[in-house]
Amino acid sequence: MHYGISSLSLIPVRKEPSEKSEMVTQILFGEHFEIVEEMAGWCNVRLAWEGYTGWADGKMITRIDERVIRKTEKMPVAVSGDIISQVALKDDQNIMLVAGSTLPLWRPYLKEFTIDKSTYRYSGRVLCGMIKNPRNLAIKQAFKYINAPYLWGGRSPFGIDCSGFSQVIYKMIGIRLPRDASDQVNEGVASGFPGESEPGDLVFFDDEEGKIVHVGIIWKQNKIIHASGKVRVDNLDQFGIFNTDMKRYTHKLRVIKKIINANGTD
Repeated sequence: MHYGISSLSLIPVRKEPSEKSEMVTQILFGEHFEIVEEMAGWCNVRLAWEGYTGWADGKMITRIDERVIRKTEKMPVAVSGDIISQVALKDDQNIMLVAGSTLPLWRPYLKEFTIDKSTYRYSGRVLCGMIKNPRNLAIKQAFKYINAPYLWGGRSPFGIDCSGFSQVIYKMIGIRLPRDASDQVNEGVASGFPGESEPGDLVFFDDEEGKIVHVGIIWKQNKIIHASGKVRVDNLDQFGIFNTDMKRYTHKLRVIKKIINANGTD
């Protein structure tokens, strides 16, 4: 098997091996993956965090030895918590990190981590191990994305979609979620009506055919944070999301899922 890791801020992952193909997700800095297939300069990758697959430009990939991957996977996942931060690459070069980036082989006593043969010092906020008050942290991190533009396949404050938003927020509190809302809905346990939910619970919405098409995060009673046009706060009731700008319902409620408790982190 062959493996790779992102030593760039973001790597687009596409549906087909072409720059013109739809972007289905992004690999954040420090996230690693298996290289399943190679074709004409493109790599079909399977992301380690949630098993998502797609095509990445081979020029963007840093190859990494399986032995390093196994060592990395034995350690707690360390994640950047600042919405935007930087690490020095060389004296005159920096790499920008977005929130949710992974810091492989993180050594807190030295405030440094390693990718391939390069060691980076990092002075920003690091989220690692058991998180105290994960619900509060989820909401605090979610609000950092307010007004981030919607981008299909995006996972960063420069562009993010609804399920990328919930996935990255949950990554920062130490919980793995699938990439798509249609898979995320299978996690956790049902939580009843909006008035019975807790901050950090996930809310799912369906279309006329019953297909899950949207997800958001409960902020407080009858309020939801979600990515729709941009990351925003709207009203939520038993019917769905009431957009406060458009003055109408935009998404039909399907189910609320309690995942934080189900994972034993609260």
